[in-house]
Amino acid sequence: MTTDETTLLAGRVDALDRALAVADGRIAPKVAARVSSTIDGVRARLALGVDHTVVALVGGTGSGKSSLFNAISGLQFADVGVRRPTTSEITACVWGNGADALLDWLGVVPERRIARESLLDGESEASLRGLVLLDLPDHDSIAPEHRKVVDRLVPQADLLTWVVDPQKYADDALHSGYLRQLVGHESSMVVVLNQIDTVSPAVRASLVSDLERLLVDDGLTGVPVTSASATTGEGVRGLRTALAGVVASQSLAARHAGAELNDAVTALDKHVAAREPAAPSLAETVDTLARSVGLSAVAGSVATAVRGGTSATQGFGAVQEDGVALARSLWLEGATQGLPQRWARDVGSRIASTTELRIAVGDAISELSLAVRRSAAAVGLLVVAVVLAAAALVLASVAGGSALGNGQSNTWTPVVAGVALVGAVAAFVGSRAARSNAARRRSERVLRDGRAALESVARARLAVPTDQVLAEHRTVRELVASARG
Repeated sequence: MTTDETTLLAGRVDALDRALAVADGRIAPKVAARVSSTIDGVRARLALGVDHTVVALVGGTGSGKSSLFNAISGLQFADVGVRRPTTSEITACVWGNGADALLDWLGVVPERRIARESLLDGESEASLRGLVLLDLPDHDSIAPEHRKVVDRLVPQADLLTWVVDPQKYADDALHSGYLRQLVGHESSMVVVLNQIDTVSPAVRASLVSDLERLLVDDGLTGVPVTSASATTGEGVRGLRTALAGVVASQSLAARHAGAELNDAVTALDKHVAAREPAAPSLAETVDTLARSVGLSAVAGSVATAVRGGTSATQGFGAVQEDGVALARSLWLEGATQGLPQRWARDVGSRIASTTELRIAVGDAISELSLAVRRSAAAVGLLVVAVVLAAAALVLASVAGGSALGNGQSNTWTPVVAGVALVGAVAAFVGSRAARSNAARRRSERVLRDGRAALESVARARLAVPTDQVLAEHRTVRELVASARG
């Protein structure tokens, strides 16, 4: 593994770790635990370095993997036959030095470790230097502790070598219990059909083909399948050569770690939406809240009072809880559309409840001013109308008196009286128009102030908490995307 690969993997791990932290409580506990375990495992593997490649032999009872372990290592170290079922310990053979910390992490006890190279070997084993070969307990053992060891080691090994035999290679315990769960890990797997010496040479190729077909049915494509016999040595040399190639590439650990991280990303992907929902309309929410308090009716009452020149207005009554509940419900529906259930629930828990929203709405509208003030222009025009009307009456009386007294009348007096009367009518009409304009402006002011107060409530109690959750969702979504290989 190169420095660049290590840096890239470390960055992906950090992104997943931060995504879990931000999404706290919005990811299913089992998924969060699995992802967290993957993060810890990959970090630990990277911290241990990549000077060694861990290859685990995994198989069922009677598959002969312990015999294959001994054949590959050239040592009779792994337990075989009647001794095998008695232990759940892992056996390890190490080519090279400096693997103690790695073996501790893998859980291999000191007495089950053996170093393959010695002075007598010279450089004959140099091609495998850096290999850590593990012999795991039987995955189908009746002892539950054996299965636990296998389940723990499967994610930790850089290469899984599944050892099967001609009689049980189609065993459902292997395919449904393990292989089908490893789709996406094909580059970190190989399957060995062991004990090939027990079947006729004429059917060996068909057995390998059938095994390859079963793997494809499991969803696994491109997994190498080879045959071998630990008894006769057939295929063992080729297997050692393949393992030497794996050790020489020094990229298998990176591929395995990357596959583990891809699994974690896939698991988290199911708990975040592809995008955040569009923000609900505050204006529509305010419309619903305005109806719940009768804002239009109150504004109309104020307009009527101003128009009629009185101070009696209809105040706000009790806030209709059904209307507030409807506003909250419509908001929540729009704000959570497409979000996974846990995220949607979090939005619902953070925004105000119906009761809290109703109280906040009531407090907001109680501070609105509904005072009715007479229009100064209307009053002034009314006064002018009265004065002009009085003047017209006076002038009319004067003109009438003069005509009766001396039989003559001033021609200008009736004209002035008529002008005064017309002015009085115009002033009166202007006074009414001024009252109407004042009523309209006051009504619009009440509507504007009322909607502003309701919008402030909706923003603080609905929009802000929603935006916080959606911002966290966006952060998690982007972190998961950056962790994708």
